[in-house]
Amino acid sequence: QVHLVESGGGLVQAGDSLRLSCSASGRTLGHLGVGWFRQFAGKGREFIGAISWSDDRTYYGADMKGRFTISRDSARTTVNLQMDNLRPEDTATYYCAADPRRDYYTETEYNYWGRGTQVTVSS
Repeated sequence: QVHLVESGGGLVQAGDSLRLSCSASGRTLGHLGVGWFRQFAGKGREFIGAISWSDDRTYYGADMKGRFTISRDSARTTVNLQMDNLRPEDTATYYCAADPRRDYYTETEYNYWGRGTQVTVSS
């Protein structure tokens, strides 16, 4: 079993940057593909991006590349989501997920999920 924990959320102003981190217990993240999703109030989850376990190749959802960057730390124990130039419409709960079966883009492919961290962007 893998237990994921997101950290780094909070309240920021429009234009600010924020870095979220995903860490795990039970299994090292270095051996797992990891994705980031977000969920707006009352809506389904949206794919932000993912990083593969084998070669750290990154994948991004539509309109995500540019302001959002996914990376691993050098010890391969965390996966970070760097968010730049944040906008009020980025306000959401952000989730990391791990161990996708095949498709990095689809939330149902992931075996493990964190509980999420709230990001609120004020105008």
